[in-house]
Amino acid sequence: MIKHSYQHLQSTLFSKLSEKWQNRIRTVLSDMPRLMGINIACGFAVTYVLRTGGGLLENMVVSMFIGFSAYTLIKGVKYLIWGDKEPHFIGFYLMCVLVAPLAFFSGLILASFIFNYPTSSIIHFRWNHISNFVIMTSIVSLVAAWSFWNRIKMSELVAAAEAEKAKNAAIEKQALQAQLQMLQAQIEPHMLFNTLANLQGLIAIDPDRAQHMLAQLIVYLRNTLSSSRAEQTSLKQEFALMQAYLELLAIRMGKRLQYTLDLPDELQQTSIAPMLLQPLVENAIKHGLEPKMEGGSIHVVAEVLTEKQTRHLHIKIIDTGLGLPFNYDNAHVASADGQHVGNANIRDRLLALYGPGASLTLTANQPEGAIAHLIIPLP
Repeated sequence: MIKHSYQHLQSTLFSKLSEKWQNRIRTVLSDMPRLMGINIACGFAVTYVLRTGGGLLENMVVSMFIGFSAYTLIKGVKYLIWGDKEPHFIGFYLMCVLVAPLAFFSGLILASFIFNYPTSSIIHFRWNHISNFVIMTSIVSLVAAWSFWNRIKMSELVAAAEAEKAKNAAIEKQALQAQLQMLQAQIEPHMLFNTLANLQGLIAIDPDRAQHMLAQLIVYLRNTLSSSRAEQTSLKQEFALMQAYLELLAIRMGKRLQYTLDLPDELQQTSIAPMLLQPLVENAIKHGLEPKMEGGSIHVVAEVLTEKQTRHLHIKIIDTGLGLPFNYDNAHVASADGQHVGNANIRDRLLALYGPGASLTLTANQPEGAIAHLIIPLP
């Protein structure tokens, strides 16, 4: 409970700081392990290499104070001279050398308070080795500065790479959106032209039927406009669009077309990319039912498939039309003569939007017709 309250207080206080200060604190915290490692190495060097006297603990504490003094002074002087700007390379290293003696004496004085030694005694005791200590502090400061400088440069390179990556991702997203809009534009126009032509003919011979067709066309266009402007829509909206589309075709084809839509209540708000389902229904009409003299039926059903703890949305468009060609291959891509354009476009969109986990396959329906299986991974 106390630990949770402390973490909450720490998070609250940190969140109230400006982004600039948050970044500065993160930088300092990320520097601490490296700085402590350098200080510990200096403590061992003083004890076992220089052998200037004193125990390991004492030399370790003194090294810590000198190291943290050097770090604080370098950070402070750097900010006073250059502020938030990038320091000059030679000037930065020259500043580190000049700050090193002051850091040494500051750390030594602070350490004297820890061990309760008089400051004059500490300095007098170390006086024979004072030049060695200052030189070592300068060298260590330069090495540490070089290390931190390289880390800063690496961080800048990583940040630049991430920015470039984000920029490329944004460009790719824009290109993808343009591609998807182009793919949608390829599968919509001829249906609208056919409907307007039928509407023109019905106005003179059957005004009531023409009025009903016009009302369905308005519903269809409203849903189409809404879907084309959105990156995501719901299955409920897509099924409403399909119903308006099929109702338009039912007016045109009469008794040659029957349809049913089956969308469970629990799937109505499921998100899906717009304009994925209607082209499959359109293909079933165009290639299966319209060429067939007696017509047929279309049944659209949505369900969830669960396999190995992975959930997929499975939408089937089942028709009783002419069926698949004898040599049909799901791997076909759009060809120059316009064959397989609709299915190829849908597969391109599925790959771009959902990755390889999504698929579109067509199988034969028994005793006649075809079934389009649309598989989309669910979160």
